[in-house]
Amino acid sequence: MPNRIIEEAFPVGTLKIAALDSLKEFGESVNQILAETRKGYAGTKKAEFFPGYITDNYLVDLDTPRFGTGESKGIIHESVRGADLFLLMDPVNASNLYKINGEDTFTSPDDNYQDVKRIIAASNGKASRINLIMPFLYEGRRDIRRNFESLDCSIALQELIEMGVENIITFDAHEPRVVNSIPINGFDNFNTAFQFVEKVLEYDKELLVNGDSLMAVSPDENGMPRAVYYANVLGINMGMFYKRKDYTTTVDGLHPVIAHEFLGNDPAGKTVLIVDDLITSGEPILETARELKKRNAKKIYMCVTYGLFSEGLEAFDKAYEEGILDQLFTTNLTYISDELVSRPYYTKVDLSRYVALIINTLNHDTSINEIVDPVKKIHEIIKDRQ
Repeated sequence: MPNRIIEEAFPVGTLKIAALDSLKEFGESVNQILAETRKGYAGTKKAEFFPGYITDNYLVDLDTPRFGTGESKGIIHESVRGADLFLLMDPVNASNLYKINGEDTFTSPDDNYQDVKRIIAASNGKASRINLIMPFLYEGRRDIRRNFESLDCSIALQELIEMGVENIITFDAHEPRVVNSIPINGFDNFNTAFQFVEKVLEYDKELLVNGDSLMAVSPDENGMPRAVYYANVLGINMGMFYKRKDYTTTVDGLHPVIAHEFLGNDPAGKTVLIVDDLITSGEPILETARELKKRNAKKIYMCVTYGLFSEGLEAFDKAYEEGILDQLFTTNLTYISDELVSRPYYTKVDLSRYVALIINTLNHDTSINEIVDPVKKIHEIIKDRQ
């Protein structure tokens, strides 16, 4: 019965959330929202028939301790037998330290990925269903084979399915077609456009959503589908930059960029949403902002799902001081440092309520169509701004 509503549906199993250290704070927030939501079901048959349906804590007590050599193991300190288990992990959270031979070492994506496999192994054969919420896909940028290269993301997805994971949930995947590596298994790629539009409108209460005032721009050709989506849903124009390269030479293994060329309508006098899935060094998106300012864009709002900032915040601080960057929006689906939160140009887009809704919906085995496609909700919040 795919079209049942949650109020009428029974859960497929007792809900348990295994939030690994890489996404622990976010998991605690999701847990709190779920606990508050389910209190509204008090007195219903499912609350009566399912022990633990209404509780203050859905989080599983788990640990991934390490030996002095850096080896580790996954431990679950409570029963998950018969549970509908949702694991939460962030492969790119490097903030947690562990010791190898007495020296502090940052957790790498490989470390975080191995940890989630350990917890899957610890729960397998006990939980009735295992679901993995991995917002930033592990090795998600390894999506194209050039010469003799490994396709790590595809290998990882196949490995997770073989270990017993039934559903893999991600957000704004760098290459959504990676689902082709597990075509007959559960893989959901959720869109964050509604949350970004909502937060931008909340931040800029004077912003009008129309073709004369607002524009969506992609920093490169790979992000074109994202910019096109924003443009179509919001009813605005879009543009993109592409890099003109010198293919006659290589520098540090790469062809040097000669110029950033712009394709699209004139951004002069408009607020521009630069939409992208991730920031690492920040060089491409900052160069995009500079070029748009040269073309007399009024304001620059960067809407980026994952702010990794692998080379720090200095370049963004400088861009803000120079008036190139007006506001930066990123989600909390990956680790956010206190340093970033303290910046005057930063606004967090909180996705914990969204993830709680997804978990609650999947736990009841009800339709996620309206969650996957947020167009109606976006149109509702922009109707008074057009």
